[in-house]
Amino acid sequence: MKNPFRLPWRRPVESEPLRETKSASGFIAIAQEGRAHWTGRSYAALAREGFMRNPVAHRAVRLISETAASVPLLLYEGVEERTEHPLLALIARPNGRMAGVDFLETLYGHLLLSGNAYVDSAEIGGEVRELHLLRPDRVRILEGRDGWPEAYEYRVGTMVRRISADGDGLLHLRLFHPLDDHLGFPPLAAAQMALDLSNAAATWNKALLDNSARPSGALVYQPKEGGNLSADQYDRLKSELDEGYSGPIRAGRPLLLEGGLDWKAMGLSPKDMDFVEAKNGAARDIALAFGVPPMLLGIPGDNTYANYQEANRAFYRLTVLPLIFRSLGALSGWLAGRFGEGLKLMPDLDQVTGLTGERSEVWARMKDADFLSDEEKRQAVGF
Repeated sequence: MKNPFRLPWRRPVESEPLRETKSASGFIAIAQEGRAHWTGRSYAALAREGFMRNPVAHRAVRLISETAASVPLLLYEGVEERTEHPLLALIARPNGRMAGVDFLETLYGHLLLSGNAYVDSAEIGGEVRELHLLRPDRVRILEGRDGWPEAYEYRVGTMVRRISADGDGLLHLRLFHPLDDHLGFPPLAAAQMALDLSNAAATWNKALLDNSARPSGALVYQPKEGGNLSADQYDRLKSELDEGYSGPIRAGRPLLLEGGLDWKAMGLSPKDMDFVEAKNGAARDIALAFGVPPMLLGIPGDNTYANYQEANRAFYRLTVLPLIFRSLGALSGWLAGRFGEGLKLMPDLDQVTGLTGERSEVWARMKDADFLSDEEKRQAVGF
């Protein structure tokens, strides 16, 4: 009998039988990987060329991850808020090396740069005691014959750990990828050409500075009697220019020319100067891919929002909160089976400084709503 759940669009993949080994660890994943154009869309390539080399991408990732990780969390059991619970203690201190804010900041960073994130759990006596993040580029999904994930393989050096995809041992949260069935798509990959353009413009600008902050020039040899420089004269002249007149330290030094030599400086035309606007345009594209208003990153031009407060509010509503709800929903569903059904982690929006304006408007409307009782007003504002 044919498997009714077999994916018809995926070609069966031959794989060796899995040997499951018992482990005291669980596994939670939030992952993503990509293909290569230009720089390459792997986690390592995007992290190196984007987060580690490009100031716009670096600041965008840090701004989103730090802002999302700093939002206080609440735990609900049904409709009742729980102020003390082992799950809250675990989130506040996931392991001995990381606090809760550090843990969530790294998790969000993995999602932004890889589209996936993986969390490993350590259990003692059937209870989850610690949570550890795994680098996304070290995790590989193994497909079964039906095209669905059969196991997850985690590799560090020569150590390989294989974890079955069945049961509650692994949670995989991924960002939407239109061409991959199992992995997510990193936001920075959508701005890959803008990222390379921005890095290339910075490299070009640095080379220009090293060349005395001038694009170039030409030495013209026009002796009265005619003729050309000999090979020895040409090599000596080139060596003197490189050693005596190149580099930022020697900028502005007068050039001493012998008979028949004339220096023709070549400046940048307005068309050549377009790289400045091209770099700013690339920075705006990178910010757009991450969902960060350019105003918050100090990028000139295209300030869509009237002021910084409106841009900050849009940043919270359109970028930070969707990422928080997605991640907390996955964590709640994965951990609820071990700490008790009905548990749900939620962000405490009353403590979000970027939404104080909205909160004040709600309180003002509730105050003027004479048709509501005090109890109804308390319920409407979340009490």
